[in-house]
Amino acid sequence: MTRRVFRYVPYAITQDASAEPEYEARCVSGDEVECGAESGTYSRPDPVEEWQRRHTQDTGHRRYRRDFADYAVLRPAVELAEA
Repeated sequence: MTRRVFRYVPYAITQDASAEPEYEARCVSGDEVECGAESGTYSRPDPVEEWQRRHTQDTGHRRYRRDFADYAVLRPAVELAEA
């Protein structure tokens, strides 16, 4: 019989600084069919928010689906304490 010992190692989840986050929005205004216009993907939220303002001015649409994506890294908590 093989004996195994599992040791709990606490991990911290941090944003991966080597990869830029991504921000984007899509217009979901419409009663039966969504508008579907998209902002495009940016590494900062500012251009997406400006696109939303302009799209609302041009169309009167006011409902958006916003997406944020990033990469996460799990590091043993002891590594963070040593840094």
